[in-house]
Amino acid sequence: ISKKQLPYQLEYRGAEIPQNLLVQLSIAAGGTEKIVIEQGRPTPVVSKTFCRYVPERKDDFAWENDRIAFRVYGKALEGTKENANGIDVWVKRTNQLILNERYKRGEYHIDHGDGMDYYHVGFSLGAGNIAPYFNDSIYYPTNYREWKVLDNGPLRSSFQLSYDPWEVNGEKITMTKTISLDAGMQLSRIEVSSSFSKTDSLPVAVGIIKRNDPGTILLEHANGLMAYWEPTHLQDGTTGVGCLFLSPVKEVKVNNLHMLSIAQIPKGQSFVYYAGAAWDKAKLITSAPAWFTYLQGVKNLMKTPPEIKIR
Repeated sequence: ISKKQLPYQLEYRGAEIPQNLLVQLSIAAGGTEKIVIEQGRPTPVVSKTFCRYVPERKDDFAWENDRIAFRVYGKALEGTKENANGIDVWVKRTNQLILNERYKRGEYHIDHGDGMDYYHVGFSLGAGNIAPYFNDSIYYPTNYREWKVLDNGPLRSSFQLSYDPWEVNGEKITMTKTISLDAGMQLSRIEVSSSFSKTDSLPVAVGIIKRNDPGTILLEHANGLMAYWEPTHLQDGTTGVGCLFLSPVKEVKVNNLHMLSIAQIPKGQSFVYYAGAAWDKAKLITSAPAWFTYLQGVKNLMKTPPEIKIR
C-alpha cells in the first residue's frame, strides 16, 4: 500500500448527511485496486469542479471542471437580444477553475490563455439540451426559474434547475433537471424529471445545434450515441459536442438547425443522458476520430462500470 492520500469527496446530494464517498483513481482495464480508509487529518483536496448561480450576469447558472465549462440562461435574460435556449459551452485549455475570473473580466469572447466562449447557441438546444417534441416541433420552455446546489466539489458538482409549467401539445407540464459534472470528464450527467398526465410517456428531443459549414456527424441511435465535430471557427479552433444515452433512442433526425435524438420519458420515471463538449486547442482531443473514440469509451464504461467490494 502506497500510503498516498487519494482525492476524495463526501457527496451529500442535497441531504444533511453524506450519501456517497467519491474517490478519484485510475484503474487499468481488468485491473484491481485496493483502497484503505484510515482515521486521521486529511490533506485538503484541490477542487476540480465548481458550479454557481451568477446573478451579476442576468441569472446565468454555470458549471465547470478541469476540462470544460458550461452555462444555461435564467429569467433575467428573457426578452433580450442575448437570450438563448440551449446549453452553452465555454472551452478551456487549463485544468484550473476559470468561471469566476471570466465573469469578473467580462471578456468571454477573448482567449486570455485559458480559453473562451465562442460557441453560439441562439434559439436552439445548443450543446445537448432537452425539450418535449411533438409533430416535428420542439416545445421550448422559458429559461429556468429556480436553482439549488446539491454538491460543489472537489470531485463532483451537482445542482437542480426547475422550470415554470408550460403548454405542450394541449397540456401544462413541469420539468426539473439534476445536472452533475465530475472531475476529468468532458460530459455532464443530466437527469430529467417531468410531470404530465394526458399520455403514458412524454416524447422529447435532445439536440445539438448544427453550423452552416460542413462538420463531421456520428449518429448511432441503436447505440445511444450522437456526436458532432464542428467546422473550425476561424482562429478560435474546433469544438466537438456529444450526447450519450443509457439505452437506444427511438430515432435520430437531422434538419437545417439540429441533430436530434428522439426518446420517450415514461410517466413517473426520470430520463438520464450525458451531454458535453471538447476543444481541440486544449490538446487532449484534437480530431473527429479522437472525439468519437472518447465518447464510445465513456459509453463502454457505462455498460461495464467498475465493481466495488467493501470488506
